[in-house]
Amino acid sequence: MMFYFVGVIITFFLAFILLSKRNKSDADRILFFWLLTIGIHLSFYYLSINGQQFNFPFLLGIDLSLPLIHGPFLYLYTASVTNQIKGWNISILHFLPVLISLIALIPFFRLPNEDKILVYKNEGLGHETLMTVTTIAIILSGIIYVIWSLVLLKNHRQNILKQFSYSEKINLYWLRYLILGIGVIWFFVIFGTEEMTFLSVVLFVIFIGYFGINQVGVFTQKKSFIVHDNIQVAITTNSEDGNLEFESEIIEEKKTQKYEKSGLTDETAKDIHDVLSQKMEEEKFFVNPELTLVELAQFIDVHPNNLSQVINTYEEKNFYDYINSKRIEMFKEIVESPESKKYTILSLAFDCGFNSKSSFNKYFKKETNLTPSEYIKTIK
Repeated sequence: MMFYFVGVIITFFLAFILLSKRNKSDADRILFFWLLTIGIHLSFYYLSINGQQFNFPFLLGIDLSLPLIHGPFLYLYTASVTNQIKGWNISILHFLPVLISLIALIPFFRLPNEDKILVYKNEGLGHETLMTVTTIAIILSGIIYVIWSLVLLKNHRQNILKQFSYSEKINLYWLRYLILGIGVIWFFVIFGTEEMTFLSVVLFVIFIGYFGINQVGVFTQKKSFIVHDNIQVAITTNSEDGNLEFESEIIEEKKTQKYEKSGLTDETAKDIHDVLSQKMEEEKFFVNPELTLVELAQFIDVHPNNLSQVINTYEEKNFYDYINSKRIEMFKEIVESPESKKYTILSLAFDCGFNSKSSFNKYFKKETNLTPSEYIKTIK
């Protein structure tokens, strides 16, 4: 029992930390209200296992609708962090099942306290249909929102590859673990016991606290900005080690007469591609290990959206693959030089713009179906 009480304390403590955080984002606010809901839910369970819930009969029944809240909170938090919120008016509709559930429970709420206690002690006597429908809704809500959140995460990963030439410092583990953690909890909801479910909830909250303290970015973060042609890109940065937390988001965009999203003609696109090819050959921008789409667009003086469209059309690759393929091409060229024997493979890879051994080996294998060592043997 003490374990669940500690879980309640930790949950509300984490919510307080988020509340006191400066410059809170929408994702922080969503996580704050979600932690409050988890804390309240754990409190109901703690009262239940202590046999004290009947001391507060006016609260009976509220906990039946609480499981329907967690799925929407997971989805909205994921959507907010990955900048995929469609609009708050639409987002509120995700909580409609909770409202419907509470409305359906009004006849129970209006019962005398003695009758409420009697219904609870007899496992929903007289309300069997409502209990069954609520249980099915809870199971469906969990499954749907976990899958939906994973889809958002996948889409987010694709967006990253359209803007960045590297992915090592872009931290998606927090979000991935969060979604999988909720998935485990819902597994116990469906196939486990109530005790196993709330035990996993407490462990999940402890994980949030541990990860938040060690990663810092969840509870303390800062933003830097890149501005180009009326587009402001905000990059959330881990204040402890400088790593990017999640990615960038375009927070302001204004159309100009020079650059319009829908005004890219075939002739203009070809001109942009010609300039891009020439500049990449002469300037070798790709040797910058942290090159982004916005920076490259600024170098060749085009709109990032147009540049992305040109790369996708003419190179048939996203920005990430395009830049790394250029790095591989350069590596192939310099490794054939006799002077390259003086250096290690990794140092040559760094000279080409890669910033880690794992990313170089992985992408080289993807491009050539050979490891770097195997490739060098073939040219010898």
